[in-house]
This record gives sequence, C-alpha cells and structure tokens, in this order.
Amino acid sequence: MTYSIVIPAYNEGERLAPTLEKVLAYVSHQGWDAEVIVVNDGSRDNTADIVREFAAKHSLLRLVENPGNRGKGYAVRNGMLNARGEIIVFSDADLSSPIEEMPKLLESVAAGADIAIGSRWLRSELQIHRQSLHRQLFGRVFNGLNRIILGLRFKDTQCGFKAFTRRAAQTILPLQRIERWGFDPEILFLARKFGFRVDEVAVRWGHVGGTRINPLMDGARMFQEMVRIRWNDLTGKYNNGSAVAMQPAKSLAKPLPEQPAPRA
Repeated sequence: MTYSIVIPAYNEGERLAPTLEKVLAYVSHQGWDAEVIVVNDGSRDNTADIVREFAAKHSLLRLVENPGNRGKGYAVRNGMLNARGEIIVFSDADLSSPIEEMPKLLESVAAGADIAIGSRWLRSELQIHRQSLHRQLFGRVFNGLNRIILGLRFKDTQCGFKAFTRRAAQTILPLQRIERWGFDPEILFLARKFGFRVDEVAVRWGHVGGTRINPLMDGARMFQEMVRIRWNDLTGKYNNGSAVAMQPAKSLAKPLPEQPAPRA
C-alpha cells in the first residue's frame, strides 16, 4: 500500500461525516492505493458510530480505538503505527488544511524528504481564515521557545498536516512520550536527532472554530513538555532509535502526476 491517511478524532460527531466524505472522495478521485484510518480517542459522542457507518460502504476506511481518552499525540502515534502505507500522512479532523493540499507533502517526500510538515507561516498569504490575535501571539511565543529550548528552526511546528516515510515513522513514533498537544515538537526533535530530512511546506490553511486548546493552561503544559523533551534526551531515553535510523533507506515514493494549481 502506498499511502495511509490518519485522522485523530475526539468527540468529532458534528464535523466528522463531512470530513470523511471529502477525504474518501478525494482519494477515490486520485486513484491512489491508500487507506484512511480514523483513531477514536475515547470519544463520548457518536464519533465511532459514524466511522463504522462509512467503513461499511468504503473498504479503505478503518477505525482504530484508543484505550480511553489519551490525547492527540497518542492518537496520532497509535494510528501511524497501525498504518500500512509506505507514506503516512496525519491530518486534523477539521481539515483546516484541505486534503487537496496533500500532494504538496507527497511531492516533498518524492524529492527526498523523510518528513514533510505543512506550514501556515511559510507563506502566510495562503491562510484562508486566520486565528484570533491572541492565538497568533501564543503561537509565536511557542515557536520562539521551540527555537530556544529545542533548537527547532521551523516557522510552524503545530500545523496538523504532516507526512512521514514509513521508516521515519517507525523510528520516531515508538520513542514518542508526549501524548497530548505538545507532541509535534517532540517528533520533530527526534527527527533531527536521528538525521531525518524534514521539509517545511507552505499549505493553504484556515482556522476552524471548536479547537479544544486553552492558550494559558495548555501553553504552560507545552512549556513543561519542551523541558521534558530536553531532559529525556539528556538522560538517554531516546537513544533506542539510533540503530533503526542508521539503516539505509529504500525508495518509498513514486513520482506524482502533475496536479492542477490550487485556487487562491
């Protein structure tokens, strides 16, 4: 199988059906050898039922259940480690970055990247609907701390739209220890530690309401998690991936057909 698309979901009953319709229709239109995985993170609504209804009609869709509500980072890891594809993409359930942007990530992997990360700020003019000013400020502060504490020089670590080669995912994800919102810097820190090439890719993006993040409380938790990542590294908790990372990579990506230019 060539591609896996992983969608973490927690209480997404209101918007999951339209998301699945768009994703499944797009994959079908592209003619990809692909699967779509929805990871139910202990939802208390009808999220799992919606996935089962769609899966009954679409064989490429399957449901993965977390053992209760463990957090987005756990859900992404669980889905990616259950994926069968040679290239594994995870996307937020709100499709804040449209699924039609996925070829941009795939093209980056085809050009040699081990990981391609969608970026809202590489070309900010591509933002369809921006966040509020206080959330933008929170993001800039968080990005600055990532640079200082973890040495991550990306303009945007938090965009929920990333693609991994299978080898990169299977090296990094088993070592991931952050299970909630702060997992993105950890996986990018590990990618740099093990010498994987990470390309930042400008994508269209639009803020969607209903995001369950509190800038003050979650910001403090994310800061603690940055320090924890540094501590984990200093104490050798990430060293088990070195042998896998040093193995030679095989060619995973096939050249993509030319895609029509996205509408502005």
